[in-house]
Amino acid sequence: MSEAIVIIPTYNELGNIEKVVRSVLSLENNFHILVVDDNSPDGTADTVRKLALEFLGKIFLEVRTKKSGLGTAYIHGFKWCLKRDYNFIFEMDADLSHNPFDLPRLLMACQNGADMAIGSRYISGVNVVNWPMKRVLLSYFASVYVRLITRMRIQDTTAGFVCYKRKVLETLDLDRIKFIGYAFQIEMKFKTHLKKFIIEEVPVIFTDRSNGVSKMSGSIFKEAIFGVIWLKLNSLIGILKV
Repeated sequence: MSEAIVIIPTYNELGNIEKVVRSVLSLENNFHILVVDDNSPDGTADTVRKLALEFLGKIFLEVRTKKSGLGTAYIHGFKWCLKRDYNFIFEMDADLSHNPFDLPRLLMACQNGADMAIGSRYISGVNVVNWPMKRVLLSYFASVYVRLITRMRIQDTTAGFVCYKRKVLETLDLDRIKFIGYAFQIEMKFKTHLKKFIIEEVPVIFTDRSNGVSKMSGSIFKEAIFGVIWLKLNSLIGILKV
């Protein structure tokens, strides 16, 4: 039995999923993988099923009925993992923007005292590859904005490459996580911060996807902008449930 599992949400990631799965399972740390697929019409889940037969007991698949958002996919995955004996639970994208070979470094951070380890694009400069400058600036200053509002000392507040110790997810009320897009990543960090868990950033290089289509949209961006204000105000007046 592994003590670490990587949750990978998918929607139409047929061009990436096999490569990312094989990369994770090639590591010496004996990671397991849980793919949460939102009923991808391109056959992503079928590929995962074939890989699960090849890597028995290491790959698990949960297929949801429809595309329901990144945040709800991770909450589904967290609850699945907490019913099992995993001590370290990871978030990672399916598009290879997160390098699977950085997983052991995040794991080591949590093994050495961190409760949440963040694969950070901005803790040691700006480490982003293949993004247009406009998107780099938007992402960077979004994190600056989140820090100003929340007062968290985290450089990459919107990062989606994260390792949690089990006790963090057991402590947070997962049924009260409000947001489903990129604001989900901010909300998870903010509530972990409010619970006074130890958060550590590990420098990584983020490479933009080469296959598939980005899931970013205007509504997701808007949710993040206004969601930060909602989180902070509700924490100040004491009604934010964590």
